[in-house]
Amino acid sequence: MLTSDLDFDLPDELIARYPANPRDSARLMVVERCTGAIRHCTFADLPELLDPRDVLVRNNTRVLAARLLGQRMRTGGKWEGLFLGESANGLWEILATTRGHPRPGERILVGQGLELELIERRSDGGWLVRPHPDLNQPWETLALLERHGQTPLPPYIRGGRAEPGDTGDYQTIYAMRPGAVAAPTAGLHFTARLFEKLAARGLTWVDVTVHIGVGTFRPIQAARIEDHSMHSEWAELTPEAATRILERQTGGGRIVAVGTTSTRALETAAQSGRLEAFQGETSLYIKPGHTFHAVDALITNFHLPRSSLLVLVSALAGTELIREAYRQAVDCRYRFYSYGDAMLIL
Repeated sequence: MLTSDLDFDLPDELIARYPANPRDSARLMVVERCTGAIRHCTFADLPELLDPRDVLVRNNTRVLAARLLGQRMRTGGKWEGLFLGESANGLWEILATTRGHPRPGERILVGQGLELELIERRSDGGWLVRPHPDLNQPWETLALLERHGQTPLPPYIRGGRAEPGDTGDYQTIYAMRPGAVAAPTAGLHFTARLFEKLAARGLTWVDVTVHIGVGTFRPIQAARIEDHSMHSEWAELTPEAATRILERQTGGGRIVAVGTTSTRALETAAQSGRLEAFQGETSLYIKPGHTFHAVDALITNFHLPRSSLLVLVSALAGTELIREAYRQAVDCRYRFYSYGDAMLIL
């Protein structure tokens, strides 16, 4: 399959700059794989669109305040970094942009006075840095990020410039386990009221964890999607969660993945042909031809052209059906990307 097959024209005004309010008032396109039918609903309709026996599987990762803004202490030049993770020796892995050519040993001042010492430039262009907090501040990484970092909005949302409301908006209401640098955006549409309605109909939900990395935004550069090298992310499906999902499946319910990250975790855990507990890195690349062993249905947002996420939904629903769904989404003025509307693939 050619990567160019994943291109589509999207008017700039259809890129959502802010989320729907309330969250479950977002529009929901329902795509039926068996018939090819496409319906237009709202996200609040979800309980009536699912079978009471179904189980929703949602990603409970929590987005870090991973965006770091500051200046080079030696030159005064602007510096911007994205926290990607912490190494075993306490160094931070940072993807950074700045003018000039920073050198090891140089210090960056970010946030409210946190100093970052550049230690080593990595082969991928990032840096290993050592944080030097004020002695009166806590040393824990999460606390430092909360104090000095910002919400890491993707660049297509207001140029990546976060506003105070994004602290809550760019987080699912069930986010629990810190570790992501991007939100599992299909989950942003859920509200406490909607979960109450789902429970009243007999539906249940189970959590997985996938700490979403920066690779989720990187477009496919290869001419063919088969030649793309998939990024890796840490994921966990606990034994208890796997058991609850299998119980629902045995009772005739469908596994409804909330988002492509949950899909990736479930399909990684089911590569043997049966769903099992899993913990570790996954670089599973779900593309057309993939045999789905776990996921029966998917709730997802509308994705970037030439992205591995668009490849995944095409693998589940079929390339032609997804192409038609996206054509209708543009014609019907759906809102796209992280803060945009949603799709339910049945």
